[in-house]
Amino acid sequence: MRKMTFFGALLLVLLAGFYGSNVLASALDDAKDKGLVGELATGYIGLVDPASADASLRALVDEINTKRRAEYQRIARENGISLADVEKLAAAKAFQKTRPGNYLKPAGSGWVKK
Repeated sequence: MRKMTFFGALLLVLLAGFYGSNVLASALDDAKDKGLVGELATGYIGLVDPASADASLRALVDEINTKRRAEYQRIARENGISLADVEKLAAAKAFQKTRPGNYLKPAGSGWVKK
């Protein structure tokens, strides 16, 4: 039963998008569609080309990753599992949900378009 709770909670978090607001979700989707950010194998997002990222894009990535980490920590704590396990599962779900043409960065690899 504990695993059902964990997977159910994680799925709800992933479906909600971690963002807390439609504006933040919209900004992330726009940045992904423009190829500026992508999903990392760590369960977080990253800058595809950090050298060309402006301050507002860096702030968006930081804010979303902060929200994701807090939610992952909550899920891990409530289910008695490690943060690393939650991050790994979240990354797999995020990779599945990534739209074609958006970027992914698998472990040990560079950025690739889905």
